[in-house]
Amino acid sequence: MKPSLSVIILTRDERLHIRRCIERVRPIADEIFVVDSCSTDGTQEIARGLGAVVVEHPWPGLQSVQFNWALDNLPLSGDWVLRLDADEYLTEAALRGLPDFLAGQPDEVGGVTLRLGRVFLGREMRHGLGTIRLTRLFRRGRGRCEGKLMDEHLEISGRTADFAGAFFDHNLNDLSWWTRKHDGYALREAVDLLLANDATSKKQVYRRLPLFWRAAFYFAYRYVLRLGFLDGREGFLWHFLQGWWYRTLVDAKLLELRRLNCGGGVEGGRSALRDYLAARGISLPATF
Repeated sequence: MKPSLSVIILTRDERLHIRRCIERVRPIADEIFVVDSCSTDGTQEIARGLGAVVVEHPWPGLQSVQFNWALDNLPLSGDWVLRLDADEYLTEAALRGLPDFLAGQPDEVGGVTLRLGRVFLGREMRHGLGTIRLTRLFRRGRGRCEGKLMDEHLEISGRTADFAGAFFDHNLNDLSWWTRKHDGYALREAVDLLLANDATSKKQVYRRLPLFWRAAFYFAYRYVLRLGFLDGREGFLWHFLQGWWYRTLVDAKLLELRRLNCGGGVEGGRSALRDYLAARGISLPATF
């Protein structure tokens, strides 16, 4: 028998995306839960109309906290759990192949990675970053979201298997929305860099490079050496905005935090950082 699948989607004002997300995953999902944080644009009604179970829960300040709340409180019954953001969807090939792939996994496999694809300004970004795989599937009870401000990942009990299929991040909002969103991301990533909370080798190498210059180096690496220019005008804007402008903004916020004496190993600095973030609706995880 093929294993059953539960899907969890976190939302807040996702009217533009929620229909596409649910309709694309519904053919393989046994149950779909939408955990909504006080949407005012009709997201909940659209999701209910498509057969999803909508559960209201106020935004706790971090995506990882919200997702773990969902794991602890939703009546999940699927053998496997799939995490999706509302602006994401599985490809047709992934939908066709995933059920059989899950059915063939031995018990020691607790999680499954999928390839991440991105669409920016209506064009798929095929160059510049290489293949990125993220764990988005796990056996029920064997996955939790790590407590980080940015780029949080699923922590899996057992080994992970790589599925050939992909899911896409394809946001339909305009560039004004995109830049506002990344302004918030930049602060979170600056805090991660300030507190050295990510020990991955790539992060460590990047952290040792000089402020601001490293953003320029990163853009040149993606756009020139990794052939990002092959994706046309959209590729230039993607790599410039996400690879240079955003990284420069992260460094600017990091410089600002240092000048405010936030962070570091001194508790007074941590207290100042907590107050600074609390004023902006962000709470530090207990792991910081």
